[in-house]
Amino acid sequence: MAQAHTEATRERIRSAWIFLAPMLIVLALVAAWPLARTLHFSLTNATLVDMNHYSLVGLDNYLALDDGRWYGVLSDPEWLKALGNTLVFAITSVTLETVLGVLIALLLNMSFRGRGLMRAALLVPWAIPTVVSARMWSWMLNDQFGVINDALMKLGLIAAPVAWLAEPHLAMASVVLVDVWKTTPFVALLALAALQMVPRDCYEAARVDGVHPVRVFFQVTLPLIRPALAVAVIFRLLDAMRMFDLVYIMTGATDATLTLSVFARRELVDFQDVGYGSAASTLLFFVIALITALYVTAVRLDLDGKRR
Repeated sequence: MAQAHTEATRERIRSAWIFLAPMLIVLALVAAWPLARTLHFSLTNATLVDMNHYSLVGLDNYLALDDGRWYGVLSDPEWLKALGNTLVFAITSVTLETVLGVLIALLLNMSFRGRGLMRAALLVPWAIPTVVSARMWSWMLNDQFGVINDALMKLGLIAAPVAWLAEPHLAMASVVLVDVWKTTPFVALLALAALQMVPRDCYEAARVDGVHPVRVFFQVTLPLIRPALAVAVIFRLLDAMRMFDLVYIMTGATDATLTLSVFARRELVDFQDVGYGSAASTLLFFVIALITALYVTAVRLDLDGKRR
């Protein structure tokens, strides 16, 4: 019996690899090759001025010591600033989106008139292209003729227009809030789908036992929807760590909101330094891969511990 079970398992694994093979081949063509080229250029001094003539410089674009001073992306104060900004943006936005997404999902999971309309309206921010959202909010947050300042002044909350995207301490907060507005529906939809799968018997048993709704949420609902939330968080974390379009359109390459993607683009396009920009892009890939691996490992260990 055990041998038959093992053979069936091997057959399923072989079938899975057969079905995954076409996707893996396409992924290798569209992702692995560009990544390999980027890694190659990161080891050179290539520039956009003359891409046909360059030489290998090893790891100098990453980190090098010359005359007692460190050079390279890893020692670049602006790259380190971009890394800090990216982590702050990712952690803050994903945390807010997860909390708000769950709250909205709990609301939409209730039975009330107009629930279908609210579910449809929830998709609107997520459906709007990021470039359109960024430009729209840039106008709304404009310090001279933006509707946000106009509304706050009429309500008496501010006495003068605020430069939301120009003030260093407000620019990052503004970008985070816009990202939360746009992508919270994604988390809410995944959480709502998970809530729809929770057995009603669990709630009936808790109601009969007189368990407080808050305890029901943390002891029944949250553990059951945790796998779906883990998927939502990992997708949002990947997007947030490589955020470019929203930040670049709203604030440009300012120090207050400089992210790793914006930094890499500036080195590649504005400064035309292919080698240095490729090194920044490669480091971005490894940073995202490391954070993703740590998160997936932590989630897997947590879920395995819960099952035991």
